[in-house]
Amino acid sequence: MTIALMWEAKAAEGRGEELLRWARGQRLATEPSRRETFAAPGDRVLVITWWEGEDEVSAELPELPTPESDLIARPVHRWRFRQV
Repeated sequence: MTIALMWEAKAAEGRGEELLRWARGQRLATEPSRRETFAAPGDRVLVITWWEGEDEVSAELPELPTPESDLIARPVHRWRFRQV
């Protein structure tokens, strides 16, 4: 089974590029089978990681941390999905 973790943050005013660099520079304790980073209008950054072999969406998996509060405009959003 594959679990996908989605992490999305909105940068503080004028700090979109900095948030993107921050997200790209974050390393996880274990490397996922796949990782992609996206940017969107409004200085939003989305990171999706794919994990193989996990059989529950609640499995313990490393996640990106929350950036310093002055770098983001609101709390980070996180979602987990299982492949169906």
